[in-house]
Amino acid sequence: MTLQYTPGLVSVILVNFRGADDTVVALERLRQVDWPLEALEVVVVENGSADDSASKIRAAAPWAVLVESPANLGFAGGSNLGAARAKGEYLAFLNNDARPDAKWISAAVSAFASSEGIGAVASKVLDWDGRLVDFVGAGLTWFGMGYKPLVGAKPDKHSDQARDVLFGTGSAMFVRRSVFEELGGFDKEFFMFFEDVDLGWRLNLLGWRFRYVPESIAYHRHHGAAGKFGEYRETYFLERNALATLYKNLDAESLDRVLAPAIALVVRRSIAKGEIDSGTFDYRADDDDRRQSMQVSKSVLAGIFGIDQYIEMLPHLVAAREKVQSTRRVSDRKLRPLFGRLDVPAFGGRQYLDGYDSLTNAFDVLEEPRATRVLIVTGDPLGAQVAGPAIRAWNMADQLAAENEVTLVTLSSLEPQDAPFSLAAVRPGDDHAFRRFESWADVIVFQGHAIALFPSLRKTRKIVVADVYDPIHLEQLEQGRELPRGAWDRQVSDATAVLNEQLERADFLLCASERQRHFFLGQLAALGRINPESYLADNDLRKLIDVAPFGLSRTPPVHTRDALRGVAPGIGSNDKLLLWGGGLYNWFDPHTLIRAVAELSETRSDVRLFFQGTKHPNPHVPEMRIVAESRALAADLGVLDSAVFFNEAWVAFDDRQNYLLEADAGVSTHHAHIETTFSFRTRILDYLWAGLPMVVTEGDSFADLVEAEGLGIVVPPQDVRALTAALEKALYDKEFIAQCRANVERVRQSFYWDRALAPLVEFMRSPSRAADRFGTNPERAAGGSRRTGKSYGFGRDFQLALLHLRESGLRAVIGKVARRLRSRFGR
Repeated sequence: MTLQYTPGLVSVILVNFRGADDTVVALERLRQVDWPLEALEVVVVENGSADDSASKIRAAAPWAVLVESPANLGFAGGSNLGAARAKGEYLAFLNNDARPDAKWISAAVSAFASSEGIGAVASKVLDWDGRLVDFVGAGLTWFGMGYKPLVGAKPDKHSDQARDVLFGTGSAMFVRRSVFEELGGFDKEFFMFFEDVDLGWRLNLLGWRFRYVPESIAYHRHHGAAGKFGEYRETYFLERNALATLYKNLDAESLDRVLAPAIALVVRRSIAKGEIDSGTFDYRADDDDRRQSMQVSKSVLAGIFGIDQYIEMLPHLVAAREKVQSTRRVSDRKLRPLFGRLDVPAFGGRQYLDGYDSLTNAFDVLEEPRATRVLIVTGDPLGAQVAGPAIRAWNMADQLAAENEVTLVTLSSLEPQDAPFSLAAVRPGDDHAFRRFESWADVIVFQGHAIALFPSLRKTRKIVVADVYDPIHLEQLEQGRELPRGAWDRQVSDATAVLNEQLERADFLLCASERQRHFFLGQLAALGRINPESYLADNDLRKLIDVAPFGLSRTPPVHTRDALRGVAPGIGSNDKLLLWGGGLYNWFDPHTLIRAVAELSETRSDVRLFFQGTKHPNPHVPEMRIVAESRALAADLGVLDSAVFFNEAWVAFDDRQNYLLEADAGVSTHHAHIETTFSFRTRILDYLWAGLPMVVTEGDSFADLVEAEGLGIVVPPQDVRALTAALEKALYDKEFIAQCRANVERVRQSFYWDRALAPLVEFMRSPSRAADRFGTNPERAAGGSRRTGKSYGFGRDFQLALLHLRESGLRAVIGKVARRLRSRFGR
């Protein structure tokens, strides 16, 4: 397949085999669709018909691309051949005995434009007269046969609802060319039948969506081509390819459970179709032993032959399965809702149905494992403008959605957007609304103050994951500094209480760095969470708290518009641009940076500093004092709007790459205090993503990384001279800049979201309650605090005495009491 394509071009591929008259009709109708002819390419594959089909098609449609195959490659091979010759960004497959509706193409392309996650579009397909259903949805039986619900019935309301499906019908469907190539096209070994099922299943396993779009309509003469051959040939392909589809695409656990009964069912179906008594060969049966043969129909042999040819296909299938399973991004549990009803016998008659019941009763083939339901809660808005907590929550949902059923809830504003998971908004404190989500979930992941806002979360018996990547009590030491002392005390103590409740309640905790983890282990120890039960479960305590840093996208940033250079007044196209990514908060030190830029600008007139965010996207986060102070300082130094610039708002998340890619270096400066020590500056990840050299203040975990990996320069806090020299080197030393960029390219791979959130993904594969909260201790099993009384005094001494009496005997207790008395009274 060629990698060259024309953006916006739709290539419609038709495969002809001894059906030129039908093909000509389809071609005529294609010229009538509501789609620009200059954006339409039609490719006809003449599939070894050995008749006059090619000449008929060429005469009727000289404008079409005609590809002649010397042999019949089947629908799968013929379609692949056409795709290899096509030039379109979108590949459309249309049966030669089908005709498109006027909006068949435009509706499908609109669906692709609505979401980059849609890899294919399934059209609504009706019979030739448009009265009955040919395809309005997809289903898959437990034994591997794809089926079309409602086929032959009148369309219902469900037929007009767009939704994700497991596969589309090859008679009318669209695939992004890039996705088709990623999949390797249709599996040509299938020849025909279920090649569309296999393609759709593999597409879903890779994390793409197959979208049913009811406005994209085609009309089909059902099985116009296949009907020319014996029914037994169709049965042969269906039986063989159903087994092949199962073998390739099911995970190991599911395949072990269903493959043997699926093969046995093929045999029973074949015997039942021929109305044969398989007990004839029993010694007790009345049969003529001299007769060495018996007459059976081809319909009986079709299934048996299908099994045998499945065995012949195994060398190909083994290699194909290895590729599918090694590259899959979505679990069978997650895809299960797309399978529809598994329990569809696909044949009738007493003999067959009795066998079907025997197999389904003897094996767990109808077991329907449900994906884990994960509720993720963030307090920040979800929309075009998002801050760190919402970005992190979104990517948690995105990573977990591959294997779980996920709902992301914001306690702030929600803008409609496409996502591979559900989105919802709940007002803070509306426990009635939140309780519905709590009841639905198996596992709840939350950030911030959610546990303080919803009693149902505080009391839940569900598995709870607390994301404590932001030590909010340390943050409040700086954020509340300007408040009256009493208010400051309350703000810090309230944040501490909220965090303590999270640490006490959570079954699993996530933090952003090893430095944070060590800090939280101390806090967990003080709360009694580090104890024999948690230690026995995991003596490294990674099952209790693990590191999941903030991450970055594997998709590299692309510059799509001019954001600053030559656009913002005072910032020229060739200026040296320093970028302060993210927000401007009181615990940062922009003043030293502004002074350094002012000093550098005296000798380097082209230096520019841009503060990217001043107004937080969360309306509940007010503009901080430091913003006004920084503007005032820049004005006093005479560099405001000449060397130092402030954005008046917040850069949209999907637009930030334009600012990053126009910058020459990224900066982050802060004061030396406890918030810095345990912080995780997420803006540094944007610098990594964009490949920027960095200048940062020492003291936090990222500064250690920058220094150790040569990503830029680390300077002491509040040292204007050192910072000025570092900025000059990062902006003007070409050799140093090149080395930094090479190091950034290497290091950033460790911070991709799939790697950063790997501990959370792994936990969700087998989520469990914390050993110390729901272990053998009845008090802890109740979920109560372990701080049930004083840790000193007579009561505590009496409890210890009982413990030692039980564990060591009376003599040991007397000895310990004597030693305690000597210690207390100095003797």
